[in-house]
Order: sequence, then structure tokens, then C-alpha cells
Amino acid sequence: MEPRDVYLDYAATTPVDERVVEAMLPYYREIWGNPNSLYRRGRDAYSALESARERVAQSIGASHPNEVIFTAGGTESDNAALIGITTRAKPDGGHVIVSAFEHHAVLEPGHFLEKSGYEVTYLAPRSAGYIDPDDLRAALRDDTVLVSVMHGNNEIGTLQPVAALCEAAHERGALFHTDAAQTLGKVPLDVTGLGVDAASFSGHKIYGPKGSGVLYLKRGTPFAPMMRGGGQESKKRSGTQNVAGAVGFATALELMCAEMPGESPRLAALRERIVTGITGTIENTVESATYPERLPNIAHLIIKGVEGEAMLLQLDAKGIAVSTGSACSSGSLAPSHVLLSIGCPAELAHGSVRISLGRFTTDEDVEYFLEVFPPIVERLRSMSPLYEKMFGSASA
Repeated sequence: MEPRDVYLDYAATTPVDERVVEAMLPYYREIWGNPNSLYRRGRDAYSALESARERVAQSIGASHPNEVIFTAGGTESDNAALIGITTRAKPDGGHVIVSAFEHHAVLEPGHFLEKSGYEVTYLAPRSAGYIDPDDLRAALRDDTVLVSVMHGNNEIGTLQPVAALCEAAHERGALFHTDAAQTLGKVPLDVTGLGVDAASFSGHKIYGPKGSGVLYLKRGTPFAPMMRGGGQESKKRSGTQNVAGAVGFATALELMCAEMPGESPRLAALRERIVTGITGTIENTVESATYPERLPNIAHLIIKGVEGEAMLLQLDAKGIAVSTGSACSSGSLAPSHVLLSIGCPAELAHGSVRISLGRFTTDEDVEYFLEVFPPIVERLRSMSPLYEKMFGSASA
């Protein structure tokens, strides 16, 4: 069988859509002025920047364009939200809650706040893969400043009940932030309807350019800027703005929203084919999380008795790109903190694989994966003393 080039890691990053590239090119070639300059070249760039801001605000349901702050990506947006909101709202310390299965772009600012005198609770999800509002209520305190729970988990794909969680936080006077990098453009998202005070987004997850992101900050939310300088972005993120990146982000988001009604069901059907195909063919294989509310494009499976890195490399040799967890942690041999947080034993967490689908995934790609993967697992299990110890001889 001739290897194909099959990309199944869209949760890690996406290619820039050609339509997005075309929208960005004028702001590299002709309209390249500093948007903060008063002459025509700068005014034209400023006009494009503010148009992009309005387009993003409309797409995410923000009540005002100035609630959209352009950043350099999701990690900056997460850091700015957690540190900027907390240190302005309660500069002398307080209590912060983040879910234990957040992306490291949220967990690491949490660790920073701990070292800065704040008390941080890392709230464990239920074993099905979600944060229960009652668990959040039990963790909230009178001095809780901020709660941060992601909208959709980047590894196991479960959607969180953000509206209910946000309501619980507000009942106790706490502010609420959500990392929505994985859900933007894949499921309906309205920041005003959700009630959140802040939300983070990333351009490279939606077929936009790397180095582009957005922080939604509801008007009136306390915020201390991390980037200080010329006072751009309404004094919330200084630095000359990336006009081409902002236009690319807005264009990519509009395309995602326009195509979502057809694309999300298509991806969900492909995801279901993968899950049923693998679990029905390869014994001792399960989905990592059972919570029914989930992203349409992420399948996360535990292949018992096999190392995830071995599966990844064997699939790569066949031209298939998948992940064993979040891309930022792929160089680590430690088991996924997400799987550990939902109670998965470490020896099973090592055998996880994430298949994430996207705009350019075809039926043929999925069929190729389903054809190639079972023999790989069977071969690896035949060489695995762990699998033999757990289940006896390998069979797939």
C-alpha cells in the first residue's frame, strides 16, 4: 500500500485557507502603513483594522467592537486574561479557580499567580470529562476573584457547560474567563449569551495565520494590561497592531461561521466513523471521555497496552499525522494531565491517541486511517509485554 499524506491533527493547528491569504495580501503589499499614523497610508490601515474588529465582534456576539482586543495568539490572550483581570480586580491577593484540565496557557498563569500571593484551586473534572456546576459552587469562596474553565477541551474534545458555570461564578461575585480556542467556528458561540467576562481565541485554529489572536474583554471588566507602551488597543495591549493578522483572523472566522451549518455535521459524522470503526475493530479500546456534549471534530481514544508515541511514529511512517495529546506537550513523555485529571490511570494515559479532523479531511482520508491503524496496533501489541500481562496475546 502506497503511503498517503493524511493530516488528522487539526486541533494542533490548521493550514491557512487560501481565501484568508488573499484577504491578507493587500496589507503586506499596498496598505502596509502604521495604523496609528495620521496620514492617508496610516488611515487606510486603521480603517482595515477597525473593520476587522467590528467583524470579529459581530461573529462572536460581542456587544461592542471595543470589547475585541487583537493579540499575538491564544496563549497571550489567556495570560492577559488571567493575570490582567486578577491583579487589577484584587491586587493584594485572593482566590482563583481554574479547571485541572486546562491548556498550559491557562495552567501556567495560574502557577504564576500562586507565586504572586494568590491562592489557586485546580478544580477536577468529573470522570466523564466535564466540570460540574455544583462542583464549582462548592469550590467558590467569598474572595474568589476569577474562574477560568475552557469552552471545549483541546485533547478529549468535551464541551463544558460554560453558561451554567459562569452563572455560578457570578452568583458569588467572581468573574469568569473561558479559553474558546478550540470551539470558535466549530460550535455556536455567543459571548454575550454565555455571560462570560473574558474569552480567548486563536487564529491558527480556524485556518487563519499563526501569530494572530483575540481577547474578548467585556466592557467594565477590571484589567491591567501586560503589554505597556503606546497605548494601542484602547490601552489594553500596546504595540503596533498586526493589521494583516487582524484581517486574516476576521476573514477566517467569518468563513468558519458561514460554513459551520454544513461543516460541523460532516466532521461529526466522520468522527463517529472513526470511533465506531476503531472501537469495533480493535479490542480493549475505549473513548477517553463519555460526556455527550463534545466538539464535532475530535476523537480521543485509549488503546490499551500500547505506547502513544509508538502509534504516532508508526502512523507517521504511513503518512498519517495524529497526536498523543496537546501539541505543546508532544515532546514530553509524561502522561497527559488531562487524562490524569479525569481519573485515567497513568499506564493507560500513555496509550492515548487524538484524531482531529478539519476542513480538508476527506472520506478517503478516514478510510485510509481505518485501514492502516488496526494492523499497527496489532503489531505493537504483539511486541508489548505490558499488553500480554494485561490481556494475554494480542489480537485486533
